[in-house]
Amino acid sequence: MPSLCFKKPPVSEKRLVIGVGALEVSKDPGAVLTIFSLGSCLGVAIYDPVVRAGGLLHAMLPDSSINPARAGERPAMFVDTGLAALFRAAYQLGAEKHRLRICVAGASHFMDDSGFFNIGQRNFQQFTDILRHHGLAIAAQEVGGFVSRTMQLRIGAGAVCLKTSGQNSETILYRS
Repeated sequence: MPSLCFKKPPVSEKRLVIGVGALEVSKDPGAVLTIFSLGSCLGVAIYDPVVRAGGLLHAMLPDSSINPARAGERPAMFVDTGLAALFRAAYQLGAEKHRLRICVAGASHFMDDSGFFNIGQRNFQQFTDILRHHGLAIAAQEVGGFVSRTMQLRIGAGAVCLKTSGQNSETILYRS
C-alpha cells in the first residue's frame, strides 16, 4: 500500500514549508504544510474535519513577554501569541473551536545538559497551559526526547504525519 505521508507529491499537491517562527493555514485539499527539523521548537497542527481546513505553527519560544515588540512583528515565534494567531487564521477559513483536532510534536531536549533552559519542555508546558485554560484537548502528540522531527499536515487527507530522525518509517499521528 502506498504511503500517505512523505511520498513524492503529485503535481496537484502544493507543498508549503513553514519556517521557524511562522504559521500557515489552508483549506486547499492539495496543500501539504510541512515543518522540517523540529527540535526544541513546538509544531502545532490544527484541523477542522467539517470544513477541511487546518494549519501549522512552528513556534520557537514559550512566552512573548520576553520580547513584546518581536511578538508584535512575528507572533508565531512564541507559543502564546502564535497559538492565538493560528486559531484566528483558521477561524477565518470557517473552522470552529469545538471541532478542531489539535496535534503537537517537537519539544525535544537539546543543547542544555544542565536542564537550566530546557526550552522544549517550557514550550510544551506553555502550550498545554493554554489549551487547558480554553478547555481544549490534544488529539495526538509526540514530544520530548532527544530527536528531531519533521511534521506534515495534509489538508485533503486530514492527516498529520511525522518522520523522526534516525528512523526510516513515518508515523500517522492523526487522521480524520
